[in-house]
Amino acid sequence: MKSFIHYDFLLQSPTARRLYHTFAEDEPILDYHCHLPPADLAANRQFANLFEIWLEGDHYKWRAMRTNGTAEELCTGSADPFEKFKAWAATVPHTLRNPLYHWTHLELKRYFGIDELLDGKSAESIWNRANEQLATDDLRVNGILKKFDVRVVCTTDDPTDDLSHHAALAASGLPTRVLPAFRPDKALNVRQPFAFNPWVDALAARADIDITGYGDFLDALKSRHDYFHAMGSRLSDHGLDRAYADFCPDTEAARIFDAARAGHAAGPEDYAKFASNLMLYFGQLDAEKGWTKQLHVGALRSNNSRLLALAGPDTGFDSIDDIPQARSLSAYLDRLDRENALPRTILYNLNPADNYVFATMIGNFQDGTIAGKVQYGSGWWFLDQKEGMEMQLNALSSLGLLSRFVGMLTDSRSFMSYPRHEYFRRILCNLLGRDIENGEIPNDDALVGTMIKNICYKNARDFLRFE
Repeated sequence: MKSFIHYDFLLQSPTARRLYHTFAEDEPILDYHCHLPPADLAANRQFANLFEIWLEGDHYKWRAMRTNGTAEELCTGSADPFEKFKAWAATVPHTLRNPLYHWTHLELKRYFGIDELLDGKSAESIWNRANEQLATDDLRVNGILKKFDVRVVCTTDDPTDDLSHHAALAASGLPTRVLPAFRPDKALNVRQPFAFNPWVDALAARADIDITGYGDFLDALKSRHDYFHAMGSRLSDHGLDRAYADFCPDTEAARIFDAARAGHAAGPEDYAKFASNLMLYFGQLDAEKGWTKQLHVGALRSNNSRLLALAGPDTGFDSIDDIPQARSLSAYLDRLDRENALPRTILYNLNPADNYVFATMIGNFQDGTIAGKVQYGSGWWFLDQKEGMEMQLNALSSLGLLSRFVGMLTDSRSFMSYPRHEYFRRILCNLLGRDIENGEIPNDDALVGTMIKNICYKNARDFLRFE
């Protein structure tokens, strides 16, 4: 019987198969956006069992398990790891046509050589076989990076992080470069002084700057940005509901900052003003250093307040928002561009209704200085699945230059997610193979094959300048 994950999985034509196996399959990985814990990377973590490496922080799986009637104790609770794994295994057969079904079996095949379909009956056998391999050096963190030829990993780090794990990694001789990315979302949080003020205090301590006002606050943020740069960072990242472009004088931003420091929460208008000024400042810092800015917009977070209180944030209670994005995004990019402070930028939308909005927006701010200076990023979060990737690729192809695309990333908290690059590459080659067989693009390996190789690795390497 043919394995489900076979040699030509997702490749639906002879041309697609040739393109993938010739030009995409062996390309290295540059994972320029993920949420892997730097501590695990620095410790070369060895995972005790399949739960630890696969289920420990995976809110995608938890959402499916809850939908299948699994109790929270078996998702984010304190149940035994094997019991949690069995609950996941029992859920898997119900995920048919969900990308989790593909990812699950692709990961079992690529990490452990397991072809068997996961379900309640096969759970114990798969658990035991996988755990036996996890006890070897080959599936410690360093072994995984080597196995998948991961050249660069960019983690996601708060300005208050000391980056000590990155320092240890830089001195370790690990062939994979592990670099921080600057994620200052908490700097905007004047809506919640109870969280904002302890964070500002931590920032002051880390930057060794006495923050008595807004100017000191900006100086502390710049100090940390400088330090991230010294530690190899060349990327920033922002997770926002939308881009903010309600700019105000610094005196107004200072008033809002002082009020928050005094315990007074900013209302919606003041928050928008403060966020706009900070995002303008962050753009200026990125442009000065030649960084790339990533904007992830469109999530509606923490919808279920009862379960949020039980399980905490980032546990599977977020969804797609439907607020308009075009005007504020345009105004934000335009302000940076007018000030000659628009950095290399990657835009990610969560609402698929915004695909053509974002694919056209990037064309407004290409200035001829850098190929693909403003990028339409790969399918993100709810869109990093087959249909979502195809929609993103089609929108970018129709309205921009697919050949300049910087390609896929994992955006994951799991060391089991590297096959997502393979998944994307198979989808890309299947799309292009179909076009060739339909006579819509030339059957020219020098033309199409070069583009595939570039999208898989070289474009990201050159665009992000990881020299």
